[in-house]
Amino acid sequence: MMKTVLAYGDSNTWGAATVARPDDRYAWEERWPGVMAAALGEGWRVIEEGLPGRTTVHDDPVEGAYMNGKTYLMPCLRSHRPLDVVAIMLGSNDLKARFAVPGSDIAAGAGELVKVVKQAEAGRNGDVPKILLIAPAPMLNHTGERPDIGRMFVGGYEKSLELAPLYRAVAEAHGVAFLDAGTVMRSSAYDGLHLDPDAHQALGKAVAVAVAGIA
Repeated sequence: MMKTVLAYGDSNTWGAATVARPDDRYAWEERWPGVMAAALGEGWRVIEEGLPGRTTVHDDPVEGAYMNGKTYLMPCLRSHRPLDVVAIMLGSNDLKARFAVPGSDIAAGAGELVKVVKQAEAGRNGDVPKILLIAPAPMLNHTGERPDIGRMFVGGYEKSLELAPLYRAVAEAHGVAFLDAGTVMRSSAYDGLHLDPDAHQALGKAVAVAVAGIA
C-alpha cells in the first residue's frame, strides 16, 4: 500500500529560490519535499502544500487573511485524506514585526496546527496520521541582497533563535515527532530567511529519515 505524506509549510516548502530560477521557484526535484520523495522512494507519495507568506495562526493584515495556516489546514487535510504522515514547518512568517508576538506564542501557534491534525480524522480509517513538527532554521543576522527582508523582520533574528527548544517542548507535550531544521541546514546568506539548494537537499533527506521512522 502506498503511503502518503503531506508537507505543510510556507515559502521554504514552496521552494522560493535564492538563485536564478524560472518563476523564482526551485524545480520539484530541488525543493525539500521533492528531495524527500526521492529519498523515500517507491511506495511513497508526497503532497507539497507550501504557500509563501503562510503563518501558523495569523490573518496577515498586509498580505491577506488567507495566509492563516490554521484556517486552511482542516480543508487541506480533509481533501487529501487518507494521510499517513503530516509534516509541518511553519513559524518563520510569524517572526515579521507586524505580528509582534514572542517566540513562545509562535510555538503555541504551531501547537494549534498539531491539534487540528489530531481532530481532522484524516488518517487511515479516520484515524490520526503521524505528525512531524519541524522547527524552522534560525534566520541569519543580516539581509544580504534583500534589505527589505531585514525591515520586515525587525527583531525576528533574535526570536528565531528561541524557536527550536520551544517547538520541541510543544511536540513533546502533544506526543508527536520533532525535527530541528537548524541542525541540518542554514538559512541563505542571500536574504537571511530562505533556503539555498544545498539546504533543501539536506533538509529533504533529514525529513525523509524522520518520516520513515514514524510511519
